[in-house]
Amino acid sequence: MSGARAILLVDHGSRSAEANALLDEVARCVRERLPERRVAIAHLDLAAPGVAEAVDALVASGVREIVVMPYFLAPGQHGVRDIPALAERCAARHPGVRVRVAAPLGLHAGLVDAVLDRVREAEV
Repeated sequence: MSGARAILLVDHGSRSAEANALLDEVARCVRERLPERRVAIAHLDLAAPGVAEAVDALVASGVREIVVMPYFLAPGQHGVRDIPALAERCAARHPGVRVRVAAPLGLHAGLVDAVLDRVREAEV
């Protein structure tokens, strides 16, 4: 998979295996929609793999472009400061690999639709 492109979904991480498994499910759904991309996950804390470990594995598999996607609703410290800093350190360790950071989920029409779906489900 030389020169491949990847998406790295990053959440906070949890002591709950069920909570961590949710990110695996999100990754599976993204893979189904973008089968040409490698899709991996990482957690900032409390669970493995960490961001550096996930980036190292992607690079070892031949990936040369990584978009790090903070799986956070709000642009708080993790999405705005911590994840970009980790991505920058990872990029410095892998010259020739392009590592970019996407914006956190934030205000997006798809999220508004999801909120409305959940409200409707609760009202039934």
